[in-house]
Amino acid sequence: MDKFIDKSTFLAALHDGQSIMVGGFMAVGTPEMFIDWIVESNVKDLTIICNDAGFEHRGVGKLIANNQVKKLIASHIGLNPDAGKKMSQGALTIELVPQGTLAEQIRAHGAGLGGILTPTGIKTIVEENKQKIIVNDQAYLLEVALGADLALIEARTSDAYGNLVYDKTARNFNPIMATAAKHVFAYVHHVVKQLDPEIVVTPHIFIDGIVQKEANHD
Repeated sequence: MDKFIDKSTFLAALHDGQSIMVGGFMAVGTPEMFIDWIVESNVKDLTIICNDAGFEHRGVGKLIANNQVKKLIASHIGLNPDAGKKMSQGALTIELVPQGTLAEQIRAHGAGLGGILTPTGIKTIVEENKQKIIVNDQAYLLEVALGADLALIEARTSDAYGNLVYDKTARNFNPIMATAAKHVFAYVHHVVKQLDPEIVVTPHIFIDGIVQKEANHD
């Protein structure tokens, strides 16, 4: 049974206060059409989990510009001056997480783990209000696993079941986010009848719905 969905099905899965993971790195590998649909929906008070804040008019930056984001969990926001401005004004809460830590928190949730131990952030502001654990005389921070209600990812190729292959560096956060949310939608550029199992990166079991780029989305 195929997993193709339409715009109305996507919109029905959105609600105020939702936590949403969005794939991409500097908006490369970000499913822009899904972002545009969220903008149209006007859902609000979202918690967005993404590598960065995108740009002012690209990636999750569109959601920030439309005042739909209550909290952003990301590794940096420097590419989007609007995010920094809203943070300074108190209109947007931003939790900055070291990039490797963010990736491992997401991966841990997908693996069913409670969290990870990392030395990253020791003796910096990153360790504030976090549990410190000593292992073999080395201090580590306990960083809890990070999941979401919904993950929005982009892939190069899919079959009808939702097995996914990514395009070079556009792969970035997408595969791990696919494992760490209650529901996962994939925006794909090409759909083929069959994929060689040896090249599949994300198995279909993680995917709840796919939208093809060339399809009629209305």
